[in-house]
Amino acid sequence: MSYNINNNQTVLAEDITTQEAMNNIKEKRYVYRFVKRIVDIIGGIIGCIILVPLTLVLYIVKLCSKDNKGPLFYEQLRVGKNGKQFRFYKYRSMVMNADEKLWEYLNNNPEAKEEYQKYKKLKDDPRVTKLGNILRKTSIDEFPQFINVLRGDMSLVGPRPYLYREKQDIGNKFDKIVSVKPGLTGLWQVNGRSETDFEERTNIDIYYVDNRSLLLDFKILIKTFLKVFKKEGAK
Repeated sequence: MSYNINNNQTVLAEDITTQEAMNNIKEKRYVYRFVKRIVDIIGGIIGCIILVPLTLVLYIVKLCSKDNKGPLFYEQLRVGKNGKQFRFYKYRSMVMNADEKLWEYLNNNPEAKEEYQKYKKLKDDPRVTKLGNILRKTSIDEFPQFINVLRGDMSLVGPRPYLYREKQDIGNKFDKIVSVKPGLTGLWQVNGRSETDFEERTNIDIYYVDNRSLLLDFKILIKTFLKVFKKEGAK
């Protein structure tokens, strides 16, 4: 029995090259996750420090305003990494029992129902309070999510966390999107959030998952800061 030594050597060399490439990819992913988590912790700490006086100011404003019904904070279960649910925090910007009032409003307004089915949000949502409208335009309502970032439920950058009722609409993209932590901000946020329909949002999230890197995260953070400063796409 004879063997083709040259061919065997070629196959062996290709295997070694493939293994080295896989090891390099694993190493880069490890570095990316490690650095990303360090940045998240630092950002989470800074955000939570700012959150304390901000909450005090908003509490006083809320007491002096007509929109003083209900708690200052709003909690909701959202989809986290690998589909695990977590408690998501925001400053409350809507009236009490907003979810129940949403379905009542949609059932009585066919055009609004069609808009919600396409975008999973309403451009002029009647449930938003006057104070809540200010919080949304300045993106201050998202500040409590620094708690989620510090806890590790979320990252500073990633796909925005979805509601469980949206899982069916996400379809076969769901598993890939939830393979990473959801983010306080993301590629969707800085790419026409208000004008982007739900399907395009999921496509943007898939693109982020496939192309995520420290450089891309940094670009998204810079663009987020500029958009918040200019008050763009905050509705």
